[in-house]
Amino acid sequence: MKILLVSPAFHGYWHAIADALTQLGHEVSAHRYDAPDLRGRIANAVAERMQGAMARRAAESASELAAAALLRIRPDAVLIVKGDALTATWWDALSRSRARSAVWLYDELERMQYDVGTLQSLGAVMSYSTKDVSTLQSWGISAAHLPDGFDSLTPFISRRSGRVSFIGARYPERERLLQMLEANGEDVEAYGREWSRHPWDVLRTRRWKGAGLRAHRDVTRANYYGVMAGSVATLNVHGAGHDGLSMRTFEAPGVGGLQLIDRPDVASHYEVGKETLVFTSDEELRDHLARVRREPSWAEAIRTAGRARTLAEHTLVHRMREAVARWD
Repeated sequence: MKILLVSPAFHGYWHAIADALTQLGHEVSAHRYDAPDLRGRIANAVAERMQGAMARRAAESASELAAAALLRIRPDAVLIVKGDALTATWWDALSRSRARSAVWLYDELERMQYDVGTLQSLGAVMSYSTKDVSTLQSWGISAAHLPDGFDSLTPFISRRSGRVSFIGARYPERERLLQMLEANGEDVEAYGREWSRHPWDVLRTRRWKGAGLRAHRDVTRANYYGVMAGSVATLNVHGAGHDGLSMRTFEAPGVGGLQLIDRPDVASHYEVGKETLVFTSDEELRDHLARVRREPSWAEAIRTAGRARTLAEHTLVHRMREAVARWD
């Protein structure tokens, strides 16, 4: 099929999704609706902090550009990733185009701006959240669960270290856990703008006080794949308010990393204790890390099994095959 992918630029996942669709034999064009150039990123960041007319104008401008891409490309099908920032200008253009359509929601409904009518007008709705799938179905929408996945098509180089890594936003529970491990003698490092002490990152995030940890700036996906692969272990901390399992859930084992995740429901995708490790308390997390260092062969077996399971079942190519089947 000739597919138009309409997606935010978030961490380059649009590129990974486009590559997965191409791998399946489709002709793919991608449109990043949240303005990927420098001028656009600045305008988008300003719009996020605005209220009222200026914010609405920014959303309308983004929707007009997406509608123009739709008219220019004339696809057979359209896959919208998230898409809640787009206005009626886009959704009306999509309806007029008569292209098959689907939306993939990688965030919770409560943090998005969708109205029920818009979602009901789409050909297929998929969410990474099983809870939200139930909610959508209660609204009469034929929704399906589509988990996140691992971008197996991006090459990376393992960056070996003896540290415990964390890549992601700086939430209170994540900060507490990393500080607890540091106080317990673990060598911990965190990646992301909210952890970084670089002057520009401090200014734009307004995180005036550091976490007291070894901290790095944002890195590309290929680079943080290498960090996770080479770390003694990598943490995946969802915390409260996230029902869906994050991309990191599949990326960490996918690159051969040893994942320590705070979600027992990961058992629906991996065999806990053999393909990934779950912790539900500080003590359990410390015990896992102590065993990892004490029994490297045990840890290596988990890495190997987790990577094999991911490549067999949990790549973005697998996910896009499921998405395309929803159109069929």
